[in-house]
Amino acid sequence: MFKQPLIVQTLLDEAKKLHFSMSCDLETGSILRTLAASKPESNILEIGTGVGVSTSWILEGMDTNSNLISIEMDKEAHQIAKQHLGKDERVTFVTMDGSDFIKNNKDKKFELIFADSWPGKFYDLEETLGMLKKGGIYLIDDLTPAENWPEEHGPKVDHLKEYLSKRDDLQITPLDWSTGLIIAVKK
Repeated sequence: MFKQPLIVQTLLDEAKKLHFSMSCDLETGSILRTLAASKPESNILEIGTGVGVSTSWILEGMDTNSNLISIEMDKEAHQIAKQHLGKDERVTFVTMDGSDFIKNNKDKKFELIFADSWPGKFYDLEETLGMLKKGGIYLIDDLTPAENWPEEHGPKVDHLKEYLSKRDDLQITPLDWSTGLIIAVKK
């Protein structure tokens, strides 16, 4: 049903060698591609590149006039993404802590933000949402309980869901799909 980018399997194989198990799944990738396609000539931010699986989906959905900034603090994982996707001139890879990037780039605006790490989702949320343009889409995943969750993760997710549902500047839709998603659009 979902045709994945050709590079995804290679990236997953590379992730396995690193013992990196946090790549996005097929469903999240598919929705990322669709959301990127809905935002022509846009600036997109991905917080949490990993080895580049979600990055490849975003790039496949983007038009030629869009740009993606992809942030990752794990140098080894990020190197894999750069090696396989770095020739695409639409993407800029920034190897640094997501919180530092957010704090240093509050003035930048994006039409789509995918927060796939704790910064931008559990930390620095106000600053991240402040980077979202009116009509911009904010997507987060990994909201459905999983066996590999640390004990403190569940309460963070519950607090996040409650907080987002009370914001007047966002139209949100929680999805019990994939790993559990929330799509929010800035009013």
